[in-house]
Amino acid sequence: MWWSRDDHARRRPYLTARAATMRVIRDWFEDRDFIEVETAALQRTPCLETHLHAVAARVTSGDGQHADLWLHTSPEFACKKLLAAGEEKIFSLGKVWRDAEASRLHHPEFTLLEWYRKGGNYGDLMEDCAGLLRCAAEALDVESLRWGANSCDPYAPWERVTVVEAVRRATGIELLESLEDPARPSAEILRKGARAAGIRVADDDSWGDLFTKIMVGHVEPGLGMGRPTLLCDYPVPEAALARRKRGDPRIAERFELYCAGVELANGFGELSDPAEQRARFEADQALKSKLYGFSYPLDADLLAALPLMGEAAGIALGADRLVMLLTGAADIRDVIWSPVETGFV
Repeated sequence: MWWSRDDHARRRPYLTARAATMRVIRDWFEDRDFIEVETAALQRTPCLETHLHAVAARVTSGDGQHADLWLHTSPEFACKKLLAAGEEKIFSLGKVWRDAEASRLHHPEFTLLEWYRKGGNYGDLMEDCAGLLRCAAEALDVESLRWGANSCDPYAPWERVTVVEAVRRATGIELLESLEDPARPSAEILRKGARAAGIRVADDDSWGDLFTKIMVGHVEPGLGMGRPTLLCDYPVPEAALARRKRGDPRIAERFELYCAGVELANGFGELSDPAEQRARFEADQALKSKLYGFSYPLDADLLAALPLMGEAAGIALGADRLVMLLTGAADIRDVIWSPVETGFV
């Protein structure tokens, strides 16, 4: 039981480090003229990524009417609407919820740090990540970030590698050969490359299935070793909410931060074209319906806000995972003051 005296005493050093980390985060952003925002957790559209699942909630009015809502998986949509409303540098540090996620690195309720720069680009976010992590490590007198037997030095020069380069380095696969038409990536070409690299794949794997197998099984485990890795420039089929990179329609302005083999953050040069974003959302929800038997409604307000948002960059960083890396905690529940009691987590 997390509230037993013995277990709490064991976890308390991690929890006090958590409190210190949260202070560092807020001070770091406030020193750079960001304003902290709080967004509603209850949403009609909790997320629109294919493989993310939200926790359902029902709200009842005084006269007995019901509204079926969800707890948000991220404050992203609300933050972009705030940029459209006129805010320029904002951050959110608060709880989010995701269903069907439980492991030493996952918890159904967790703390997510997100920040946005109107007029910024994803290179600005990379610099932010380096500055924030070094500041947190200094404040906690930590020399390295640790996950199990893995470690990395946040003070060392950070590695920056493209997805194409990382895949080539780990497997020899030339990813761009399957992306001649990024709207219809070739599963057959990627499957052939994967098999030539000795990777076990199925005849009916989609391009996305193959990409995930390559990344999860062969690329990600080697990232962030010895020093943090910025894995950047994702193929457009994996762009999510990132805009295409100028000069190469096959690539999107998306990056992820890895430390000691742990994915810590996911950042975008934000897509502001509502037509392209609608098309991506509709494709993702069609696939979600096919795979899982349900989908979420599109957020029409978000699509209306995107042109007003203009050029911007935004990122999400797992605050609990950051505390784990700073303290060497082995389980995310060890850095959460009161873990969720589901009976099966």
